[in-house]
Amino acid sequence: MTLAVAVGAAAVPGAAPAAPREPDRAEANAPAPDRDTRRDGSPRPHPSPSRTADGVPAAVGVRLLDAPVNRRDDTRAHKYIVDHVNPGTTIRRRIVVENASKVRRDVDVYPAAAEVTDKGFVYAPGRTENELSSWIRVDRTRVDLGPDDETTVWVTIRVPERAEAGERYAVVWAETAGGDGRMVKQVARAGIRVYLSVGPGGEPPSGFEIAPLAGGRDPDGTPVVTAEVHNTGRRALDLAGELWLADGPGGLSAGPVRAEAATLPLDGRTTVRVALDRRLPDGPWQARLHLASGWTKRTVTGEISFGAAPAAVTKADRSRLVLTSGAAGSLVILLLFGLYTYRRRMRQPVPVG
Repeated sequence: MTLAVAVGAAAVPGAAPAAPREPDRAEANAPAPDRDTRRDGSPRPHPSPSRTADGVPAAVGVRLLDAPVNRRDDTRAHKYIVDHVNPGTTIRRRIVVENASKVRRDVDVYPAAAEVTDKGFVYAPGRTENELSSWIRVDRTRVDLGPDDETTVWVTIRVPERAEAGERYAVVWAETAGGDGRMVKQVARAGIRVYLSVGPGGEPPSGFEIAPLAGGRDPDGTPVVTAEVHNTGRRALDLAGELWLADGPGGLSAGPVRAEAATLPLDGRTTVRVALDRRLPDGPWQARLHLASGWTKRTVTGEISFGAAPAAVTKADRSRLVLTSGAAGSLVILLLFGLYTYRRRMRQPVPVG
């Protein structure tokens, strides 16, 4: 069995580094940093003697270190814990928790519930538990970190032997708290999403369809490109990609422009909407939209136009409209009064001499 080993870390069976380390991170066999300097050699701020120093904003960061070997090319697995396992399987991942504030902090680490709805990936309040979060354990539930300090925490997921097939969602949170110097408590937390598919055999397929592209303009004249996306697979999707425009008026082109959408549930639909520079002319344009969720990728092309920018009604225009309407109303009233007077005169008896 081939194992991939993260730089400067212990081997994890079936796991590979989630992402290349940042240039300022310590490499294997590098000398240990001095207590007064960061790992990149820059001066390390001295921690405050108070762990809950008032007036210092609380801040925390978290990132994933490991991904399954068979998901090296799955971009989602480099940010989130994404996997498919059989019932009875145990998996382990490492996350890095960082104190991003300027004073020493205690940081709580814990799993909590989440779900995927039409609104996207939805986090449950507080420490609400669901089935998946009850399977998750962290080796340290609280870590004591100095300013700009970080540590590694192991996350273990034990799937019961009798777990039913299906995809489940949760979050592993890192949370810290501080004060504003008065009566307000500040809470900061950052999390790693967990998408875990359980079932015998291979992983359920992922798939989606993209409807034809459409162009238009917002009321303020901003050109937009939209496309409806339908999740046709059996796993939730995190869609992201890019839009290109070519062969526009005068040979103009634009892009790539970032395109993304909220997490899409099974059989869910959403509209991907890409706003562009207001200076772009109407068209026509040749548009190409590329979207991906992990390994699953789709591309759609088509000719679009944005249409003329909506005519803005100015304040002066509205005033003229009011004046014109008022004048017309007055004229109608005068005509009705004149007709009424004329008819009364016609009905009066004519004296005979």
